[in-house]
Amino acid sequence: MDYKKTLNLPSTKFAMKANLPQREPQQLKEWEEKKIYQKLREQSKDKPPFILHDGPPYANGHLHMGHAINKILKDIIIRSRQMAGFNAPYVPGWDCHGLPIEHNVDKKLGKKKKDMTDVQVRQECRSYAAKFVDIQRDEFKRFGVMGEWDNPYLTMNYPYEARIAKECGEFALSGDMFLGKKPIYWCCNCQTALAEAEIEYHDHTSASIYVKFPVKDDLSALLPDVEDDIFVVIWTTTPWTIPANLGVCLHPDFVYAAVQTQNHGVLIVARELADQVMKTVGVENYTIIKEISSRELENKKCKHPIYDRDSLIILGDHVTLEAGTGCVHTAPGHGADDHVAGNKYGLECYSPVEDNGVFSTDVEYFGGEFIFKANKSINEKLESLNLLLKNENLSHSYPHCWRCKKPVIYRATPQWFISMDKMALRQKSLDEINNVHWIPSWGRERIYAMIENRPDWCLSRQRSWGVPIPVFHCKDCKQVYVTRESVDKIHELFTEHSSDIWFDKDAKFLMPQGAKCEKCGSTEFTKDHNILDVWFDSGVSHAAVLDERQGLQRPADMYLEGSDQHRGWFHSSLLTSVGRTGKAPYKAVLTHGFVVDEKGHKMSKSVGNVVAPDSVIKQYGADVLRLWAASADYRGDVSISNNIIKQLSDAYRRIRNTCRFMLGNFSDFDIAKDLRPIKEMSGLDRFILHRLHHVVKRTLSSYDNYEFHTIYHTLHNFCVVDLSSFYLDIIKDRLYTSPASDPLRRDAQTVMFIILDAVVKIMAPILPFTADEIYQHIPKGLDHKESIHLDSMVELNDEWEDKELADIWENIRTLRGEVTKALEEARKNKLIGHPLDAALEIKLPDTQLKAQIQKLNENLSDIFIVSHAVLVESLDDASYQGQEIDGLAIKVNKATGVKCERCWRFAEGIGSDADYPTACERCSAALKKIV
Repeated sequence: MDYKKTLNLPSTKFAMKANLPQREPQQLKEWEEKKIYQKLREQSKDKPPFILHDGPPYANGHLHMGHAINKILKDIIIRSRQMAGFNAPYVPGWDCHGLPIEHNVDKKLGKKKKDMTDVQVRQECRSYAAKFVDIQRDEFKRFGVMGEWDNPYLTMNYPYEARIAKECGEFALSGDMFLGKKPIYWCCNCQTALAEAEIEYHDHTSASIYVKFPVKDDLSALLPDVEDDIFVVIWTTTPWTIPANLGVCLHPDFVYAAVQTQNHGVLIVARELADQVMKTVGVENYTIIKEISSRELENKKCKHPIYDRDSLIILGDHVTLEAGTGCVHTAPGHGADDHVAGNKYGLECYSPVEDNGVFSTDVEYFGGEFIFKANKSINEKLESLNLLLKNENLSHSYPHCWRCKKPVIYRATPQWFISMDKMALRQKSLDEINNVHWIPSWGRERIYAMIENRPDWCLSRQRSWGVPIPVFHCKDCKQVYVTRESVDKIHELFTEHSSDIWFDKDAKFLMPQGAKCEKCGSTEFTKDHNILDVWFDSGVSHAAVLDERQGLQRPADMYLEGSDQHRGWFHSSLLTSVGRTGKAPYKAVLTHGFVVDEKGHKMSKSVGNVVAPDSVIKQYGADVLRLWAASADYRGDVSISNNIIKQLSDAYRRIRNTCRFMLGNFSDFDIAKDLRPIKEMSGLDRFILHRLHHVVKRTLSSYDNYEFHTIYHTLHNFCVVDLSSFYLDIIKDRLYTSPASDPLRRDAQTVMFIILDAVVKIMAPILPFTADEIYQHIPKGLDHKESIHLDSMVELNDEWEDKELADIWENIRTLRGEVTKALEEARKNKLIGHPLDAALEIKLPDTQLKAQIQKLNENLSDIFIVSHAVLVESLDDASYQGQEIDGLAIKVNKATGVKCERCWRFAEGIGSDADYPTACERCSAALKKIV
């Protein structure tokens, strides 16, 4: 007889092969054709909203792993909140203006650009951005990210541009925005102003010089016996700023020393630094002849070391004793602290540097020379005047442009600013930070410190591809013109025509009819020629998207981006929202780290450690990539490598195979007829449901707390340890050999259905492709949906929980582990081959375990998967002594009897049934019910 035909073997109807790279695109197509996302919106319209607002990636280039972890984390949250009973729409967006796009278009156009209008160039930029929006959209969708991909928000859309201009205009009307000349970060390569958020710090080698400034005023009252020339000594790492020097700054509370030298006259430096400075500049024989209060030197004049003009001695709290001389070279046009200190003394904000980084032609000796190259010429000039004490190179951290990666400078130019303090924007923002839930908690301290110490926000940029600052200037008196009527008209024009109209039409067309300068009465105006910082563009998305898109609302429940956005999008969004509404635009902010290789190194093509998301998807599928994103503790940097992905692929396969096994045992299971009551089940079945209760409770809590790595580990351990290695391993025998309708078999099927229904819902936000595939083949009840993504999250069922039973079965699991070790030793000693070849004698210590096992209404041979297992009171020749259970002894014997051809167990009496001569008694009884 062919006993295989009489076994309840897993159904081969659904093979569930793990060819994710081929199947996932088909599933994406099916979801689109079935309009799953649209059905979710209709199904959820009356549920409480959960709004995760998408920070817009830049529409330039293909996606990298930073994009992958960001979008996947967002999608996991959206899907989990949706399944938890919320209406969770997802509107993706793109940042479309800015310098990188403009640079790439410039390269593409080449010489043709000279013959094109600003509007034509902007249209090329718009087309370039649109191309990469389409490319990135397809790549994001391939990650399995669900959202309104056919209707994203773009910062270059006409209504969005109009709202940018309106928000800017409102800041101008409220008095928060002002036009001023102060030093700001300037990129000579990109020829534009930069904000704090656009600065990166990298190592840079600068010339470090000590310079003597001759004291011009009479100091005989302070130094009556001095006949030599007197000099104040400064130290700087930016020699190119010496031509712009207007002062020397001392600290108001420091004591200064007049140091008599043999060859350099009398040198004035901070008293505490005197010895160090003399050693550094190579002065060996010196004497401190007088200690002087800085206030005694205030407003004294030095002579500029190169030009025939004064350099005023001033006081400022920014002077330190950490390095240098305690006397700070002050160029108010090239330093933030210099500007503040110099302004108190009426010093001009002098900056003789052009947009491209060369000295103005009127700068004597150095006019037309690029500033960094001029360092050498300036040092040579100082040396020729015998005023250069020391010149050496210094490697230090220096600000660089985040786009072109070139060193930047501080340069004073007329720029538009948002004031941090005039209308209390700083304090209001700090107050609002405390009303936000920061995940991780250190995010609060980080952004608080940034807001607390940041300067006024420089809004203006000197480029073409962006939204213009919507203000006008009187031709006659240069007064700024911005009114409620002008702001509203620009909003209306931009909505209809895009911001291109600003570059296409003259001021008269763009302004309200009858506009007149309030100061001089002139009716002739010019347009402002600056565009807005792109951080303002994306920063007002709370207004342009959350306020204006149906189904969204402000504040959002969550913003989620990388940790660099504390100085970027989180920052600009907070300032623009607080400035306009008084409130933060978000209730919670979740931050993830950067993606690094497995050694913690930054990804670099030159190093060869880059792992691209598309390569992972092509080899393993998007669900494995998503499992990587979920498995990592995103609060720190997240490691990835081919080895890490391979390990996660193995973990994915174990989870998948566990589900596949359960799914294969439902071919004859009808929920309506075959479900069994839990209270009538065996202890083993009820114990695994208790374990499921723990898994569901922990994963639901982890979804609520955004701890996805906990979900991954919990789900993986449950599938591998609780199910594959324990429960499913034990129940295979009853699944395969019992009659189809046997209560024990139906119990196992019921339990597996409950487990699989829970597991597939838990995994759905993380593994949407795999979860939906399983869901399509799971036994279907009345509440079964078209897709798992239209279903609800599993609910915690307290009927599953049984702590007393769990204590017993945890002890049994420990005993089972000891038995496994004993069987392995017997196998190594070639006593047995398969565990079913074994018969066990087990002596238990006189503990609670013994009482529990003796009362157990289970067959020990089923639990240990052996042919025979008995408890004995004594065992003299045990082959195994307990390692985890003291006093345990196990003897493994070769099972006696004959091997049943159906269940493979050894049994006595095989052959006594004439109808089934090769089957054991249990299998014979089962066969009679089957046939």
